[in-house]
Amino acid sequence: MPHDKDELTVRAVNGRALLNAFIRLPGTLYRDDPNWVTPLFIEQKERFSDKNPFFQHARWQAWIAYRGARPVGRISAQIDDLHLEYHKDQTGYFGCLEAENDPEVFDILFRSAENWLKAEGMQRVTGPFNLSINEECGLLIDGFDTPPCIMMGHGRPYYGQQVEAQGYIKAKDLLAYHCPPNYETPKVMQRLVQKVSDRVHIRTLRRKDLASELRLLRDIFNDAWSENWGFVPMTEAEFDEIGKVMTMLLDDDFVQIAEVDGEAAAMLVVLPNINEIIADLDGRLLPFGWLKLLWRLKVRYPTSARIPLMGVRKKYQRSRLGPTLAFMVTDAAVQPVMQRGIREMEMSWILEDNASMRSIIESLSGVAYKTYRLYEKAL
Repeated sequence: MPHDKDELTVRAVNGRALLNAFIRLPGTLYRDDPNWVTPLFIEQKERFSDKNPFFQHARWQAWIAYRGARPVGRISAQIDDLHLEYHKDQTGYFGCLEAENDPEVFDILFRSAENWLKAEGMQRVTGPFNLSINEECGLLIDGFDTPPCIMMGHGRPYYGQQVEAQGYIKAKDLLAYHCPPNYETPKVMQRLVQKVSDRVHIRTLRRKDLASELRLLRDIFNDAWSENWGFVPMTEAEFDEIGKVMTMLLDDDFVQIAEVDGEAAAMLVVLPNINEIIADLDGRLLPFGWLKLLWRLKVRYPTSARIPLMGVRKKYQRSRLGPTLAFMVTDAAVQPVMQRGIREMEMSWILEDNASMRSIIESLSGVAYKTYRLYEKAL
């Protein structure tokens, strides 16, 4: 707990030493939390460097709060030019929030982020986004008793209360569903699949045409998600980054593509839950980096996985074919996933008001087990 004699200060993160302190700070806050998984430092350093393709269309600033010489909290603020172009709403983001349970710390962090956003002409702030809507989103408000899945956040139970004390209100909730891969197919789905079986062909990733396959997946994603709350299109460079991860970590049949009358209409990507096999590394992959991770994947493959990307082209979404396609790509991934020894699946994130997607998942025995909240505030 804070000592009165220790002054509370905040420092803008500029330079390598402060960025390292920013990256390592969560480790001290979560050291007594058995469900915390330290992100890989090598991956975090790349994420906050110019190598992150997000920064081709965005700018950011980060801060660390200190109580005396001790780091006690951190925050970031981002402005995404693609978001502004798409929504025309003068909205910036906050993100990367971690802090001790001290209202003064939250106050100094949010003041820093909001003042920077206001100085840049923003009139509203939403978040948390770490760093964009196409990366980690939302503040965990329910589901603290299990570790986060790959590319999903964790949090402390007091965060929501402290953020709301800063004048933030709920914008949207995002849900993570736990889905057993050995579900029973509902009869209504069986009938719908039979009706379209002559028009729909399901196939896996064509690795030898990876560049064109990534373009195709990105095209489906950007079309499928274009009317979702807060949507920002994924750029080619951002999807290429995903492609690098996919190439290293995925079997071809962890990517399923549905074609309707020969045209690619829906897609789904399953990621093995790497968090399972890095939990004991304490963020360190060195000295052998990715080789160590790939070796671990061979030796003890994760028993859980996440579906982070799934989409059905807009023109099918309001027809009966839409949910059928979503089911067919999900169903096609079940066999390969179970053959790999995966017994637990997470589908995330799903917008709370995406009724059609939620009803499909729930019909396959999916249960919402984590809730992440996005907040907003007028500046």
